[in-house]
Amino acid sequence: MKAATSMNESMTATVEILGREYKIRGTADAGYIAEVARYVDAKLREVSQGSLSAPPDRVAIIAAMNIADELFQLRRASNEEFSSIEKRTQSLIRMLDESLSSAKREAVSSGPK
Repeated sequence: MKAATSMNESMTATVEILGREYKIRGTADAGYIAEVARYVDAKLREVSQGSLSAPPDRVAIIAAMNIADELFQLRRASNEEFSSIEKRTQSLIRMLDESLSSAKREAVSSGPK
């Protein structure tokens, strides 16, 4: 993989996917772009191995659907985890508030000695 940068921090990286070179321009570093390209290449190869005679556009669409499915599943899991953490946090805050209120009432009722 080759990389070049320009004045505006945009980077162009040359990657290989399914034996073809592509120039990718973006702000991400070359290592990240290469990692993404390897992932896409692996997904395309995975789909094409299942059907050796499938047209390239069909392979690309199925691979894109598989990648999108992974993304949606991760988003859903992340949202569920965030919701769970939020509920536990609210529960802990209520418990702390109740404990502090109880301690404050005990301190007021016992008064100065």
